[in-house]
Amino acid sequence: MFELNSILERDSILVGNFALSQLRLINDSQFPWLILVPQRNGVSEIHQLVESDRQLLMSESCLLAEVLHDAFSADKLNIAAIGNKVTQLHVHHVVRFETDLCWPEPVWGKVPAVPYSEQALADVLQKIRSLLNDDLTLPDNNAELYY
Repeated sequence: MFELNSILERDSILVGNFALSQLRLINDSQFPWLILVPQRNGVSEIHQLVESDRQLLMSESCLLAEVLHDAFSADKLNIAAIGNKVTQLHVHHVVRFETDLCWPEPVWGKVPAVPYSEQALADVLQKIRSLLNDDLTLPDNNAELYY
């Protein structure tokens, strides 16, 4: 059974599940920032996935990138699988704007997170879920899904 790293669980909200990955929203309202977490235990690098999972991860990542770019009118997307602090494989998708707090530097560790308000969280979850509803499964009876 898949186990999510406790830091990823603490710092993010489950949006839903793709065929391979959990889609999670980082709880920082300063940036539209999502992560894909392939539901495979013991994997820290993309090359450790079997070939079919690698292809599925790339498809999920590209779909998410297209949706985020269009939905938020991004100037740039930062997509990365860093894993220096949390080794469980996860792929960041950060929507960037030339006017954001960290531009043009990376967002990682630059400014303290500002959690979403309840309403802002509900709004962003609704937006993302509605745009991905054909590809995303919302688990039943998961309290964190229903803000």
